[in-house]
Amino acid sequence: MTSENNPQTISRRKVVNFILGGGLLSTVGSILIPIINFIIPPKVEEATQHSVVACKMGELQLNAGKVFRFGSKPGILVRTQADKYVAFSAICTHLDCTVQYRNDFKHIWCACHNGHFDLTGKNIAGPPPRPLESFKVDIRGEDIVVSRGV
Repeated sequence: MTSENNPQTISRRKVVNFILGGGLLSTVGSILIPIINFIIPPKVEEATQHSVVACKMGELQLNAGKVFRFGSKPGILVRTQADKYVAFSAICTHLDCTVQYRNDFKHIWCACHNGHFDLTGKNIAGPPPRPLESFKVDIRGEDIVVSRGV
């Protein structure tokens, strides 16, 4: 009995074509899937953190600032000359650069495009279009706790 007469036998050519086609399909898929994931990245959920310990009492001197992590973004805590703590988002409202406290200026400064913010978060010079997002500061024992929702 030959393979031409038996409909249940598969020729070697079909098996080789099947293997090569599967390999080609796998190669194309392994190239296209990362490209698609790069173009359309998956959505990352924001941390549901509403408060964080920014530093301990005595860690921050008068007229000084400290950048800390608030969820997935930075925040800035400033101890003013009047011994008052204020906190803001450390993301500049111009182009999302990280801001810092300049004790020589006595206000918050963005080094990217020379943006200036006073100690209420209001933009006072440079290109930033909006004030910084302000946070609430509480002192709990030895911890300085910063939370959302002023």
